[in-house]
Amino acid sequence: MNFRIANVLIVIIIFAKSFSTFGQVDLNYYLPEIEYDENIPTPEAVLGFQVGEWHATHGQVYLYMKTVCEQSNKCVFTEYARSHEQKALIYLTITSEDNLADIENIRESHLRLTDPKTPKLNVSEMPLVLYQGYSIHGNESSGANAALMNAYYLLAGKSEKIEKLLDNTVILLDPVYNPDGLQRFSTWANSHKHLHLVSDTKSREFNEVWPGGRTNHYWFDLNRDWLFNIHPSSKGRIETFHKWKPDILTDHHEMGSNSTFFFQPGIPSRTNPNTPQINQDLTEEIGEFHASFLDSIGSLYYTKESFDDYYYGKGSTYPDINGCIGILFEQASSRGHLRETSNGIMSFPFTIRNQVVTSLSTQEAALALREDILNYKQDFFRKRYNDSNAEGYYIFQTNDIYKANFFLGLLKRHQIDVYQNDNDKIIQAKKFKASESYIVPKKQNQTALIKTIFESVNTFRDSLFYDVSAWTIPMALNIIYGESKKAPNLKNLSLASEKTATHSDISISTDAYAVAFDWDNIQAPTLLYKLLDKGLNVKALTKATDFKTNGSFRNFKQGTIVVPLSNQPIEKEKLITYLNKASAKMSQKLYRIDTGISPNGFSLGSPKQSNLIKPSVAMVIGDGVNAYEAGDNWYQFDHRLDMPVTMIDKKLFRRTSLDRYNVIILPDGSYSNDERFSSKLINWVSSGGTLIALRRSLNYTKTIGLTPKLENKTIEAKSSPPSYDGYSNSRGAQVIGGAIYKTNIDTNHPLFFGYSGNQLPIFKRGTQFYKVKNKLASPMTYTNSPLLSGYSSSQNIEKARGAAGIICYGYGGGRIIGMIDNPNFRGYWLGGSQLFANALFFSKLINSGTLEK
Repeated sequence: MNFRIANVLIVIIIFAKSFSTFGQVDLNYYLPEIEYDENIPTPEAVLGFQVGEWHATHGQVYLYMKTVCEQSNKCVFTEYARSHEQKALIYLTITSEDNLADIENIRESHLRLTDPKTPKLNVSEMPLVLYQGYSIHGNESSGANAALMNAYYLLAGKSEKIEKLLDNTVILLDPVYNPDGLQRFSTWANSHKHLHLVSDTKSREFNEVWPGGRTNHYWFDLNRDWLFNIHPSSKGRIETFHKWKPDILTDHHEMGSNSTFFFQPGIPSRTNPNTPQINQDLTEEIGEFHASFLDSIGSLYYTKESFDDYYYGKGSTYPDINGCIGILFEQASSRGHLRETSNGIMSFPFTIRNQVVTSLSTQEAALALREDILNYKQDFFRKRYNDSNAEGYYIFQTNDIYKANFFLGLLKRHQIDVYQNDNDKIIQAKKFKASESYIVPKKQNQTALIKTIFESVNTFRDSLFYDVSAWTIPMALNIIYGESKKAPNLKNLSLASEKTATHSDISISTDAYAVAFDWDNIQAPTLLYKLLDKGLNVKALTKATDFKTNGSFRNFKQGTIVVPLSNQPIEKEKLITYLNKASAKMSQKLYRIDTGISPNGFSLGSPKQSNLIKPSVAMVIGDGVNAYEAGDNWYQFDHRLDMPVTMIDKKLFRRTSLDRYNVIILPDGSYSNDERFSSKLINWVSSGGTLIALRRSLNYTKTIGLTPKLENKTIEAKSSPPSYDGYSNSRGAQVIGGAIYKTNIDTNHPLFFGYSGNQLPIFKRGTQFYKVKNKLASPMTYTNSPLLSGYSSSQNIEKARGAAGIICYGYGGGRIIGMIDNPNFRGYWLGGSQLFANALFFSKLINSGTLEK
């Protein structure tokens, strides 16, 4: 590699200029001193200020990218998605004029590299596709501002080097991965900018108000959403990724202000074993270019520390399982315009320059290593396709249309073929119905990605993880799945398509006594809320009961929703019409009930079948609250339950009337014992409210006396204390950053109405393991062999055995539902959706004698 870098050094010496963190900077501070096309406007000419003088907003970045692209014959401007706040996500396709004239043929030829069934291609003349993306965390804005300079350099720069680069590459420049967050943060930073810059870290400029600009509209970390695609920006980005299947993808971030600059590879022992070593070798070769460029401007940097390449849901790691080289950059953040750090005064322009320099070093590396990287790509897909482990198939089953469509849509976006099963099967002692099950052959282009979606992993080279260690998607959805080693017979199978909404196939006439629908799917709570919101009298069966429907008896399980057709605020014919339309829209099958009497269980008029109450929900947010998990709940209300939730800031809570709410949610977080806040909450619960306390908020309810003191399970240490230099790793090994645990559940308990089977996978973060004296108060406990997938230390596994996963308390006339784990984790843990809904709708159905006091 040294001979390649020697050539590069001749060019990048122009970066080695004197550097002042305090003065104004010009174009040459960021870019090589070459000739630039005067017909292509600079960012300053369009925005009215030099890059780094202010934090460019999303609108300003969009304006410049559209303007500069329209002025160039080497660029195509593409909008690929809209954020939740309706901000455009865009990318520029930048390449030579000749390439642009033939861009579709280039793209299609390049895609053939990923098809292992085609003859091996000669890549000597093939352009490499480089995807450069910035600022997926909105308050890490040096990336988006660097993108302005990168675009100008590529489109206005006039040099043989740029000409050669664009002849041999297609660059996809994505300037803002997270428009909503960038807009929020840039507004904050600009609003607090001083005429005479203030570097004191105590300044308000450096201390955003909750929740900050890192996240998207719903406070999700979009850099954890590359695999699950919950959000429209992620969906669009993954579709763009697979439209082009880039060879290198860069992901520009920021980190703590007292750091320097990081580029990958990450910690070698924490690389996912599904990523081939050659991927890391190429990443390291590319890293030599970064090092040389950063050396030339005197910037400090490091590599192979702090960050890993394990979880495939991140922007720098998702490419690795797709035959691409994913590269993470982390720049120490100024968090404003000028900031004191342990490495001296750091300016915003300085942070931008490092991002610009490594953008250009990536381009140099892409050009120098083009053939090596293109050959790696086609070898990646061929080797995995021809691997003996690629024989066989996975199969999954669900009768929940929402879950089926969620999974089918996810697999389709990741270019994975799924087939509708055509006959009943027994796989691994599990029964799969043809009409409800789907087959995913392992042997297809995306063999590697399929494996990581379905596999459960319990062995690891390292015990430390930057993020989660497990993400088995069928477990997250709580659906039945299995694996067969036999090759599937696809001859008579058709590709699966998303299911359409069903409707009742039973005529509901006015002589019916009542209408019922099952509570075993994600959209049932949505329909229930609509009915309650119309003021209807609605009941839920608390015991499985037989009722006659169209002349024959059917067993209705506990949780079944029943709507009597008499004594309603809507006349019967209009009510039946409404029920039919609403149920069809939400994929609910309606059942006619002929009579209120039952040969077993309760009759519908029994005093034990009380009417349900419409939830009026408030959620506490603000300083100390885990914004990610509050956002998980907010998204759940907006996009799954389709019902309102009032979000009340902690600072306003103590002077807010709570009379209109019958459910309050305390998300995970740290809650100080504010006397007015606490007394208001205690009085509200005592008066009959239901409090849903999630994860660490249970520590707060214990502190103020709402819940009794919890006994955290402990075990004696079985090994000697670590050595001094092993202390950090030993301590880190006891962290549960994200694993999948198996729990036992009681489906007769109102919190688990609608679930089938007696076990449920949950996502475990943190080391809260509690004993409960009253076993009936804990309808969910971790099993004796709790670890399904992911890393947990033997000590934590031991503590988990038999510990409570849910604790139900009584206080005065109210209830506290304590959830040790987040049922709505990152928006994709659909297996917890029903539990969360049950806590909202059914808490008053819990027998008071079973509550922990």
